[in-house]
Amino acid sequence: MTNARIASRTRTTSESSIELELDLDGTGSSSIDTSVPFFGHMLTAFAKHSLTDLRVKATGDTHIDVHHTVEDTAIVLGQAIREALGDKTGISRYGDALVPLDEALAQAVVDISGRPYLVHTGEPAGFEMHLIGGHFTGSMVRHAFEAITFHAGLTVHVNVLGGRDPHHIAEAEFKAFARAFRQAKSLDPLVVGVPSTKGAL
Repeated sequence: MTNARIASRTRTTSESSIELELDLDGTGSSSIDTSVPFFGHMLTAFAKHSLTDLRVKATGDTHIDVHHTVEDTAIVLGQAIREALGDKTGISRYGDALVPLDEALAQAVVDISGRPYLVHTGEPAGFEMHLIGGHFTGSMVRHAFEAITFHAGLTVHVNVLGGRDPHHIAEAEFKAFARAFRQAKSLDPLVVGVPSTKGAL
């Protein structure tokens, strides 16, 4: 019987207040309140499709911009993922997924490597300036992945292969990341110890 892969983290600054709990071996249930509706939608999708139970309560200076609240929530999510993974004994380590959403298609590859690295390509020109839902700037998609990747210690490649609607593109990216992460974090009964020739991840 493996140890429970759970974590609880908080972060409070003059710009935001974040409370987050997760269980990597959950069923995908979630309770998300970020005060940024579209980002909450993306985190709900992440939980559902990665089979990670996730609870998030986040408030911040969204009257200025959603940037601080999104970034700080993503930082805390990354920290919690890293904590819950523990020493990474028995994990599959690698995961990949190709996910469509109507006309949009995104690919994600995840390596629970301990080495933060993000390669993020393919979003159409102008996507980063589009206000999804009237409040969430497209540029925040990459920024969220940067924060999660760095603080979780993941190597992540996300590539948008096609798409027209910004909502669909962003959602396909988050769902692809979720499915790839689900595979990478899964416990493989054939793996003995940590899946690395170094003996540590």
